[in-house]
Amino acid sequence: MEKLHSEQVIPGLRQLWKLAFGDTDAFLDSFFGTAFSFDRCRWMEAEGKIVAALYWFDCDCGGEKMAYLYAVATHPEYRGRGLCRKLMADTRNHLQTLGYGGILLVPQEESLRRMYASMGYQDATTVAEFAAEAGESVALRQVDAETYGNLRRRFLPEGGVIQEGENLRFLASYAHFYAGEDFLVAAAGSEVMELLGNREKAPGILAALGRESGTFRTTGDDKPFAMFLPLKDGVPAPKYFGFAFD
Repeated sequence: MEKLHSEQVIPGLRQLWKLAFGDTDAFLDSFFGTAFSFDRCRWMEAEGKIVAALYWFDCDCGGEKMAYLYAVATHPEYRGRGLCRKLMADTRNHLQTLGYGGILLVPQEESLRRMYASMGYQDATTVAEFAAEAGESVALRQVDAETYGNLRRRFLPEGGVIQEGENLRFLASYAHFYAGEDFLVAAAGSEVMELLGNREKAPGILAALGRESGTFRTTGDDKPFAMFLPLKDGVPAPKYFGFAFD
């Protein structure tokens, strides 16, 4: 797909990202500074510019290496030409050659969920989301990304996806990690991106964070979340996927 693996490509990738998603330069600085790797990126070029691209984060489930596809984008002037499907198929073949057990992605819209389903992806993991008001404060200590990752393995349910390394380094650029007696929290402002453990502590967590109210994402069967495409025979679909960088 791509012709060059060069730092000269990054400006083109950034430009496409901004056209597709509208994120700020500060956000892009964070991504390209903490999580980007040419080994985990595929793109397509046309007329001297990058017209489609995607990225992935490495993760693990049940001892199988997984790829979490992220920021799949097509240049507005080149949409409707099948470039996304071509890039997705190329990436699937590439990851399969590298020995990955499967691919995960989290659609942000129902139309995207239908599109990925047409490519063979199936609904796999689910989450629960709820709102809460602050209550009596609970003991909370801030931890670094590495500590959170180590503790998280103890709280993950069966079939949970391990997301460490560049996953947590990138998340740490805009969120904070906390541990309590019987729970873990990854929070960005009033949004708790992940609560593992005792969800009854939600009101106390908000109070400890100095928030009057907030939203939580945790384990549960309330709504579909990540979709999955196996790349090996016999690899089961993950049951819980926590961090979607949305």
